Amino acid sequence: MTQLLQKELDKLKNQLLTLSAVVEEAVRKASQSLETFDAVIARQVIGADQQINQMEVELEEECLKVLALHQPVAIDLRYIVAVLKINNDLERIGDLASNIAERALTLAGEARITPPFDCARMADKAQTMLNKSLDCLVQMDIRLARQVLKLDDEIDQQHRENFGLIKDQIRLQPEKIDALSQYLTVSRHLERIADLATNIAEDVYYMIEGEIVRHTSSWCNGAPDNN
Repeated sequence: MTQLLQKELDKLKNQLLTLSAVVEEAVRKASQSLETFDAVIARQVIGADQQINQMEVELEEECLKVLALHQPVAIDLRYIVAVLKINNDLERIGDLASNIAERALTLAGEARITPPFDCARMADKAQTMLNKSLDCLVQMDIRLARQVLKLDDEIDQQHRENFGLIKDQIRLQPEKIDALSQYLTVSRHLERIADLATNIAEDVYYMIEGEIVRHTSSWCNGAPDNN
């Protein structure tokens, strides 16, 4: 690898990590606005979505430039392909954080109801998955990637349970269907953030091992975790 290519790859990594930090903060604030009905924080998240979109475009353009100018191969090519995919997933997570903040704004303007499921617990688990997926990117650690996949199963199960809980509450309180439907959308968005965090972990696995593991679960059955 030439020194110039290494410099370009380091630049891509720095851009990706900067975008990751902004997206993580958006998810954290979106969850906070939902829990506290804080309209100011919710609007901050919505306002940051345009910044995330712009950062995603700039990183994609840089990746394409490196591909065109240096024609990388082997692990360098896998790295750039993975960055392109992770970049797209982070932008979509930013969109979902903005959508959750919009739901928080709507709920803040209505008569308060008790959330039909444990929003804070689900949001915390989704944030943990995102943090671990980005940590495994920084550390190039397959063990962390496997942990993300296991957490995804838990969030999928919680989302299914949430659907039943919300259905029951709609039957009991049909006059509150608008607010309850907002919570159903929140649950769906959190479950989707978890899915995208899993995608990032799978892309890191591909980056390290050169193996595409989407739609399979056998890759997570490696050495046991200590946590």
